[in-house]
Amino acid sequence: MLLVFLMPVSAFAISLGEAAKQAARQNDAKVLSARTIQQGNSRIHEIKLLTKKGVVKIVRIPDNSNKKR
Repeated sequence: MLLVFLMPVSAFAISLGEAAKQAARQNDAKVLSARTIQQGNSRIHEIKLLTKKGVVKIVRIPDNSNKKR
């Protein structure tokens, strides 16, 4: 089973490493892979997790580094 989630984040930029740690902590899971992808004008961190129940989840966290503050 593969689940995909979009996680809420703050208005500040978050690095790929920080996003992976946050996703693993919030889902009580292990990180299988992490990458940053371009979608239109925005970048999204995509983290693949393995939960303790053996379910693979893909979590997407926006990289807000290109937004104006």
